[in-house]
Amino acid sequence: MDYRSHLAKDKKLKKLIEQQEAYTLRRQKDVFHYLCASIISQQLSAKVAGTIHGRFLNLYERRIPLPEEVLATPFETLRGIGLSNAKANYVHNVARFAVGEGIDHRRLRKMDNEEIIGYITQIKGVGRWTAEMMLMFGLGREDVFSMDDLGIQNAMIRLYKLDRTDKKAFRGELLRISQKWSPYRTYACMHLWHWKDNSR
Repeated sequence: MDYRSHLAKDKKLKKLIEQQEAYTLRRQKDVFHYLCASIISQQLSAKVAGTIHGRFLNLYERRIPLPEEVLATPFETLRGIGLSNAKANYVHNVARFAVGEGIDHRRLRKMDNEEIIGYITQIKGVGRWTAEMMLMFGLGREDVFSMDDLGIQNAMIRLYKLDRTDKKAFRGELLRISQKWSPYRTYACMHLWHWKDNSR
């Protein structure tokens, strides 16, 4: 079944999807690099993130580095391309984990979404939100709902007239609504983000 016809069973979401293009999910070839790039770009504008990521790749002759190479890159060198102390540490943490435990497609494809989140968030500097984004845009998983994403929350407050005063009740409502979208919750999130960013 086309994901759009499944999500269109939700009448409010249907209106919004009809005004947008269909989305396609793609897997990133290198999950390790995706995580490093994700850490580098956090809390930065797209332009600044792109500049720093470019400098990061320049350290390795413009190619995607191996985890061993990143681990061998001195902390001061990572700081020198514009990474904060915390981010330089986190990138090293990801590299150390990749070398010691492995975060390649072969290892991750055997795990379900929650197993991957539990596995990846063992790395200091990688929280649940980052792991969810990796599931969506690194691994191309179709059924991920990022409940703590502020953009998703704000879009759903507006679309479904929700009230976040009672946090527990609010989260319960988010879950209840999103369960109807399964097994295509990732696409629902993408449409909600697009709608929030492009409507006034």
